[in-house]
Amino acid sequence: LLRNSFAPPFSVTRSNHPPKSSWLKHKVIIVGLDNAGKTTILYQFLTKEAVHTSPTIGSNVEEISVRKTRFLVWDIGGQESLRASWNSYYCNTEIVILVVDSTDRERLNLNKDELHRMLAHEDLQNAAILVLANKQDMKDSMTVAEISQCLTLSSITAHSWHVQACCALTGEGLPASLDWMRSRVLAS
Repeated sequence: LLRNSFAPPFSVTRSNHPPKSSWLKHKVIIVGLDNAGKTTILYQFLTKEAVHTSPTIGSNVEEISVRKTRFLVWDIGGQESLRASWNSYYCNTEIVILVVDSTDRERLNLNKDELHRMLAHEDLQNAAILVLANKQDMKDSMTVAEISQCLTLSSITAHSWHVQACCALTGEGLPASLDWMRSRVLAS
């Protein structure tokens, strides 16, 4: 059996092989520009409540279980000075979550550039892409269709991708995101 580097050592129990979901942790990275809501989303996934955060320097990592499917989720700082180090987290990543601030129209092209730069990296050639259009509670937020068009998602044919509207503060849209993530890893 092949296991990723985050799986605990295999041990034989009464059956020869435990169910796949009991030992495999699927690696997920959360990326996006600064102030997009990445850390708030990570802890909303984990605790189902909003937490006060400060800018992430480096990364946060948490294990999240969704109906017996386990994810090891890395939230990576999005400040400009940290983006060059994102590629050090790519190895064995199954899902890339790109968090986009839906109110930040001025930097949407920068989001697009970062996304397409990531997708060109060999360590992400098999990764699925989940774009979270965050801050949908704000009246001036862009729609999922606008964000999809600006990120030129329709041009991405080598990766599975999905866009989900969400609000990190309330958790709206995040359960559907976790369901999509689970369905992706179970299908692969």
